[in-house]
Amino acid sequence: MVVCLTMVGDDTVGGGFGKAQRVAIARGDGETWDIEQVDVRWDLQHDQMADGLHHAQIARFLRDQGVDVVVTSHMGDGMLRMLDSMKVKVFSGEGPLDGVLGAVAAESAED
Repeated sequence: MVVCLTMVGDDTVGGGFGKAQRVAIARGDGETWDIEQVDVRWDLQHDQMADGLHHAQIARFLRDQGVDVVVTSHMGDGMLRMLDSMKVKVFSGEGPLDGVLGAVAAESAED
């Protein structure tokens, strides 16, 4: 499973998705995770590009990373529709990174 989480600190999940400054990419089996943080600076792109271009760049990033799940505390309707069309699951979450990943793993195991 590959999870993309919006980050508001070194180990805190939160903030909006389309305007994220940084995301964590977590690759793992639900128990063990390899985590890489990436400065995406979507916050700058959000106001400098048309929505379609901004969404396309985010979609390319997610595909390049092989993302299955996105976790954020806020996402606009257009972004939500785009991720739905990509078959990427979206979870609302915020808090300590380890705890959020544990909740995602538990929720995904129930599906």
